[in-house]
Amino acid sequence: MKKIITTPQAPSPIGPYSQAVMNGNMLYSSGQIALHPITGELVMDTISNETKQVMENLKAVLTAAEMTFENVIKTSIFISDMNNFSTINEVYATYFNSETAPARETVEVANLPKYVNVEISVIAAK
Repeated sequence: MKKIITTPQAPSPIGPYSQAVMNGNMLYSSGQIALHPITGELVMDTISNETKQVMENLKAVLTAAEMTFENVIKTSIFISDMNNFSTINEVYATYFNSETAPARETVEVANLPKYVNVEISVIAAK
């Protein structure tokens, strides 16, 4: 049965979608961008800080679903400039154990919502 996951610790959706959906033991998150959940402002002063905010937003969604990054089995990363890959990867790596890291894809795209530099979504399982 489908259950909507929502938390005020992550940005509210800016369209007709949920922060995440739980179906059985599987969690499917919507893509998170670097919107600060309290101020509603974008965190874009550096690509490192932007990526950290994205990961913190994902952490909040996982927590609301009673999960951690250890539960993540797949991530999708969308970036506006592949030249930012190594910096994004450095921040991303601090949230995962390298020996149990999830499967992942990283795709460069023309534009992202609100013209951010990075958007990440996760699939997790209990």
